[in-house]
Amino acid sequence: MTTEFILLRHGETEWNALGRLQGHLNSSLSREGLRQADALAARLASLPFQALYCSDLDRAVQTASRIATKTGHDVRQDPRLRERGLGILEGLTRTEAQQRHPEVFSEYAAGGPDFSIPQGESTSQRLRLALQCLEELGARHPEARVVVVTHGGLLSSLLRACLGIPPTTPRAFSVLNASWNQFDLHAGEFRMVTWGDVNHLRGLSLDDT
Repeated sequence: MTTEFILLRHGETEWNALGRLQGHLNSSLSREGLRQADALAARLASLPFQALYCSDLDRAVQTASRIATKTGHDVRQDPRLRERGLGILEGLTRTEAQQRHPEVFSEYAAGGPDFSIPQGESTSQRLRLALQCLEELGARHPEARVVVVTHGGLLSSLLRACLGIPPTTPRAFSVLNASWNQFDLHAGEFRMVTWGDVNHLRGLSLDDT
């Protein structure tokens, strides 16, 4: 039994554009992010799929809701699909975080999977929750295609886990807003099929009318 997961990163947020660390805090989609979400919706409108899930954070819900407007699916939220909680670093730029919490930021930047940010969580904690959720969805939707709107940090962790890339290895891949990433779940194992597909965004510009 195989479940095909189309895992989408939410559209660009106001804080993405400003370079602020979001974690569990909410930041609305920017004008560009709304257009990105609509581009995802247009692409999915012609692709049959069984169910639409998303993180319960506003940026993911906004993206999924714009998709649902085109496809007619119900949006089902699950907090296990959230971004990693960044605790005391949330709301800060990387420069601000480094200045205000140098030791914490240094540990965060090192990428250790079990380092829990004060008032936040570790990468491994968040990945365990997400994998638990996706495995449940796979059992709920066998031999089906499922769309999930989630977050960049979580997608990065899933890719590393799937390909055996150590969490502490410097990231040599992009995790783009509104990117399309396919992972198939078969016999309890994930296999990456597509990563970072943004063909639906080609030609997208704020100058378009």
